[in-house]
Amino acid sequence: MTEIDRRRLLAAGGGVALAAALTAGCGSNTGRGDGGSGPGISQWYHQYGEPGTERAVQRYAAAYKKANVTVQWRPGDYDRQTAAALLTDSGPDVFEVNGPSLEQIQGGQVVDLTAEVAPVKHDFNQAVLAPKIWRDKIWGIPQTVDMQLLYYRKSALLEAGLQPPGTLDELVDTAKKLTTKKTKGLFLGNDGGVGMLGGTPLYAAGLSLITADQKVGFDDPAAARTLAKIRQLYVDKSLLLGAPTDWSDPAAFIQGLTAMQWSGLWALPQIQKALGNDFGVLPFPMDGPGGKPAVPVGAYGSAVSARSKRTTEAKAFAKWLWVERTDFQQDFALSYGFHIPARISLAKHAQQLQTGAPADAVRFATEYGHAEPLLWTNASRTAYQDALSRIIKDGANPESELRSVVRRVNAEIQRVRKK
Repeated sequence: MTEIDRRRLLAAGGGVALAAALTAGCGSNTGRGDGGSGPGISQWYHQYGEPGTERAVQRYAAAYKKANVTVQWRPGDYDRQTAAALLTDSGPDVFEVNGPSLEQIQGGQVVDLTAEVAPVKHDFNQAVLAPKIWRDKIWGIPQTVDMQLLYYRKSALLEAGLQPPGTLDELVDTAKKLTTKKTKGLFLGNDGGVGMLGGTPLYAAGLSLITADQKVGFDDPAAARTLAKIRQLYVDKSLLLGAPTDWSDPAAFIQGLTAMQWSGLWALPQIQKALGNDFGVLPFPMDGPGGKPAVPVGAYGSAVSARSKRTTEAKAFAKWLWVERTDFQQDFALSYGFHIPARISLAKHAQQLQTGAPADAVRFATEYGHAEPLLWTNASRTAYQDALSRIIKDGANPESELRSVVRRVNAEIQRVRKK
């Protein structure tokens, strides 16, 4: 998966980040040739950057004995491609999707997969499964989990006589104390965390973007209090700004430009190779008496197009691959790049995730994971991100900024619920 796709995916609580270039890709590929039996099924994937992923999905398709499965590897703006294809009869039968979105579900563009997932529903990471559920039906099967977390340099904290921060107040204090002429205490992105943080600080305060009963989840004084502390990091000049690469790349952390950095799970192997055991990982620290640690997670899902002429066969294939073939699911997550299997049982027993920072990451994702809810529309996201920018970078009043956002989000919730 390319960094732009991970960051788009991790808008699921982590905010929308700056784009990175997509790597070059291929066109269509046939996973199973004409020698198979049964009806043909077309399957689409977005372009992953990790070597070997394309061959892997072709191999999975070739292993399916009940139909000929043709795999298409789709470079470019995959979300736009699939959105257009779902409106035609020439689109995919089974397709990978950052969602499905509420618009796709309400528009009848995807089919109900509740029965396919039901036997193992509780074995999926519930944070990434939740955004694929609408009106008690499941519309997508989670594939792998990506997440964000806080990396810290053990030696830097040890030399300063500091412990890893467990609260947001401690993070602000630790970042300030670790800041020197050569090193900043914390890197949240070149925009000060505006694009990356998203709703994560709200979850750390014990709040949410939208509640389970479909109401605004941050109409609370704790939201303004927490965002004011993010602003304090900016005021203290504890944040690294203008790094050669942005937060998704661990280069600033590895090179010692910052003692702590928020980044993705995908950065862990690179950090481990460069620093050995001289690093640890943390969730975003809790804030306030009602707070708890927060970890943004997201998962691409496998969905079936309602325009398909082979929905029964397509549903059977999606179930076979993403529910029954746990060996393929684990291979897909951990043999090409570094992800967490979407199934809790697989994540717990994967050898690569048993010890050290990887094991911590699995625990954080399971215990503290949060994903962007289906009702969090683009309009709501934009209103919140704009307010967050004004609070962090311009020092705007958090209370008044959030009041305006609450009104906008309330209106959006009412609008989409009427559909």
